[in-house]
Amino acid sequence: MYIAMLEKFITDSIVYIGVDDRNIDLFESQYVVPHGVSYNSYVILDEKIAVMDTVDARMLDEWFPRLEAVLDGRQPDYLVVSHMEPDHAAGIAAIAERYPDMKIVGNLKTFTMISQFFGLDLSDRAETVKEGATLSLGKHTLQFLMAPMVHWPEVMVTYDQYDRVLFSADAFGKFGTLDTDEEWTDEARRYYFNIVGKYGAQVQALLRKVSALDVSMILPLHGPVLKENLGYYTGKYDTWSRYEPEENGVFIAVASIYGHTMRAARELASMLEERGVAVRVCDLAREDMAEAVGNAFRYSAMAVASSSYDAGLFPPMEHFLMHLRDKGFRNRRVAVIENGSWAPSACKHMLAMLEAMKDLDICEKKVLIRSSHNDGNLCELSYLSEWLSE
Repeated sequence: MYIAMLEKFITDSIVYIGVDDRNIDLFESQYVVPHGVSYNSYVILDEKIAVMDTVDARMLDEWFPRLEAVLDGRQPDYLVVSHMEPDHAAGIAAIAERYPDMKIVGNLKTFTMISQFFGLDLSDRAETVKEGATLSLGKHTLQFLMAPMVHWPEVMVTYDQYDRVLFSADAFGKFGTLDTDEEWTDEARRYYFNIVGKYGAQVQALLRKVSALDVSMILPLHGPVLKENLGYYTGKYDTWSRYEPEENGVFIAVASIYGHTMRAARELASMLEERGVAVRVCDLAREDMAEAVGNAFRYSAMAVASSSYDAGLFPPMEHFLMHLRDKGFRNRRVAVIENGSWAPSACKHMLAMLEAMKDLDICEKKVLIRSSHNDGNLCELSYLSEWLSE
């Protein structure tokens, strides 16, 4: 269960002031977000007031009125900077100028990046914190935990000891605006593996810290507040960051030019389904690459099928494997299918990229399609279906 945050109060004294971006076309200028994205920001109202992060520059005109309405004439005492990525930190200079007595809370790397992004020297206003440091607001005591490379080096999370709330920075976030009525897992998976996925060891370190806390809610910088059954969300992050499959099944990634390679892939999918294996087929040339990456990590096995192209790989397959390599793809069984009408080259290039990844069990049998698959290929595909379903 999660809270959609249509009401602004998260607890009696924590208020949501974030904004939804429904007009963004690409997140980080590369990931399609058809349902937009939220930039989450919060205010803790106590004897002293803490603002928890700002928002993207495009949404500051909407964010500042929300902040001022919640403050109701009071002045914020602190701005806590969890993460310096511009979709969360773009308002730092503006809010610092508007409230000159407000302290900025961050770690040493935070203030280095503030200087780089804004050319600001905030040394006279800096509250520099280290691992485990605390800050009292009155009833609320904030405890700071460093989370480097989840997914930038300056990232830290904040635990509010009073309300038992974890401000988790980008961890546990997802794509989509808060009024999007969609299940958390798929978009959280797509977000995780494409944004954070390379840093599984660092996510594991953060999970160990979180497990020592009594957490009632998780407040991420993207997506809804997570409440109840928190073990489900932390369990997903544990599985993902260990690079273990969520489900037994086969993801078939296909880069087909005229459809012949795709037909062979669908033949393999039918054989697997007859064996009772869960299968998902993806046309890499037409479907969302970020979702393809997420699904490759989702299943226990993968088959890659590509046409040869310019003595190499058809580019959609090359891009896909590049993303998997960069995000740490491992611990899977993989089968390879290539198509080449006169000088097959796809298999050699796919293998070179796959062999650069860790702990992959690559099927020794490779299927070569000469233009269009034939009866001989059917026997080979049947072998792959048996091997992949073991």
